[in-house]
Amino acid sequence: MSLEELGRLFPIILSEYNPDWPAIYSAEKELIEHAVGRHHIKRISHYGSTSIPGIIAKPTIDILLEVSDDCDNEELIRNLVGIGYLYDPQPRDPPPHMMFMKGYTPEGFVGQAYHIHVRYGGDWDELYFRDYLIFHPDVAEEYSKLKRRLKEEYPFDREAYTRGKTAFIRSVVKKARGEPGRIE
Repeated sequence: MSLEELGRLFPIILSEYNPDWPAIYSAEKELIEHAVGRHHIKRISHYGSTSIPGIIAKPTIDILLEVSDDCDNEELIRNLVGIGYLYDPQPRDPPPHMMFMKGYTPEGFVGQAYHIHVRYGGDWDELYFRDYLIFHPDVAEEYSKLKRRLKEEYPFDREAYTRGKTAFIRSVVKKARGEPGRIE
């Protein structure tokens, strides 16, 4: 499928904040922990816009799964595929270069969409960004406005939509890394 065809099948959808998103994440976290085994997990975090109260979001639950250095990657893939995830190698992402998705079908989105980004334990920008927006609702609202504008410009181009947020995200992460305190 071309990127254009994929964009039409999986358009940018923005939803008002859903107070059920944290509970939806928690239930999926338990499923992931059971499938992967807690001994392989260093930390599992809900991030992305669905983790930030009050802002609009693509209704996809983003999960950062930090695994131990000795985690068997092939076993991890089998276990997550076994609970309904699609494996998507990510050679440009930090090691172990993996992402998993659920809720994507040849007919489009079905049910709740999830993204699991797998990394080894670390100090990740995404968590700084999440925490900064939680503590700075004015910046979170600015981010919501940017996302609305980008959705109008790029309703079927996920890559352009994401690129359009990059400068904003980088500037917030830079500020966030300079502030004390983070939510875990």
